[in-house]
Amino acid sequence: MTLDGRAAARGAGPRQAVELIPAECWGLLREARLGRIVFTMHARPAIRPVNHLVDGHVIVIRSQLGSAITGHASQDGAVVCYEADEIDPDRHTGWSVVATGLARLVRDPGLANRYQQQLEPWAAGDMAQVIAITPQTITGIRLVGWCS
Repeated sequence: MTLDGRAAARGAGPRQAVELIPAECWGLLREARLGRIVFTMHARPAIRPVNHLVDGHVIVIRSQLGSAITGHASQDGAVVCYEADEIDPDRHTGWSVVATGLARLVRDPGLANRYQQQLEPWAAGDMAQVIAITPQTITGIRLVGWCS
């Protein structure tokens, strides 16, 4: 069965992509707990799944010592993208948010400690590095069914 045939069999069809305003994007990021960080490693794009928390308009993740993200963020900051989504594969509905901005190590010990207490890493290992992503742009879409 083709992809179109499977979609028709489930009652799904083309979905309308509705642009989200920044406030909606931030609200969805606050609800989500898992996303993907996109960064540069050895002059190539790299993507890693990470859990996060949102503090105001900052996305916070934790990383292992020596990771490529931390290595770049320890200097003046690294340009990264952060993406989170929730897509229903059967209904073909959901949302996706992409935030692009600078990632930097959190150097304030009190703030780093607070984030470490609030954000339990899902991956094993020494995840002592706290990274704050300050987006310069945040965009998103919601996939919705067509109204009849």
